[in-house]
Amino acid sequence: MVFPDTGNFIAFVGNLSSRQFSSTLKKSFKAVSSFPIESLNTPWFIPGVYFSDNYSFWSFGYPAIMITDTAFMRNKNYHKDTDTAETLDYDKFAELVRGLFDALRELP
Repeated sequence: MVFPDTGNFIAFVGNLSSRQFSSTLKKSFKAVSSFPIESLNTPWFIPGVYFSDNYSFWSFGYPAIMITDTAFMRNKNYHKDTDTAETLDYDKFAELVRGLFDALRELP
């Protein structure tokens, strides 16, 4: 496939109407962070694309993206009893949040 098979990246996922927002945020993120990132803009009805709050924004005509680590495909603990704080990588989470904060501040 086109995307990595190792869960070492974050993904920006949006519908076709959110392409410009997705592209702008991705460019801004890459300028301030070395965290690996992939992006996909596709029709909203593709399974997985509408799994988050972004769908509600699209329903009202607002551009929006889902920022995901694709946990359901990469984390064997996702939504199970074993999905506990000890299984999370807080250093990577902090790196991502710092990058998003800085990228959002840089948006025009």
